[in-house]
Amino acid sequence: MSRINNFLTEAGVFFLATVDGDQPKCRPLGAHMETDGKLLFGVGDFKEVYRQLQANPKVEIVACKNDGHWLRYTGKAVFETDPKYFAAALEAMPQLKGIYNDETGHKLMMFRLEDATAVDIPMMGAGEDLMKE
Repeated sequence: MSRINNFLTEAGVFFLATVDGDQPKCRPLGAHMETDGKLLFGVGDFKEVYRQLQANPKVEIVACKNDGHWLRYTGKAVFETDPKYFAAALEAMPQLKGIYNDETGHKLMMFRLEDATAVDIPMMGAGEDLMKE
């Protein structure tokens, strides 16, 4: 997971692709963290992306680095229910506290990918499986 987390951190922004009915949807995200051996992502419970993930948890995350490498991380979104992940995310990303709090009523929902594949692909050449230890 660290290799994927490091790639996403270096890229800065990554894109999450979901499905809304029969229409693909893609949006930029940045919220991610590695904890307890899990790579977690955050989305708001009030957003369409959360409803899309509930209806169809199959996703793909794509990120590009300045060196021409790009990441394709594909799997099934599984939401974590332990509140410690929500608290850890707000601690790691304090700028989110203005959005996700008791006053707004919004919750940051944390998910990880299961049954996943992750490939680091250079601009030219074969990709490297990042799930191998």
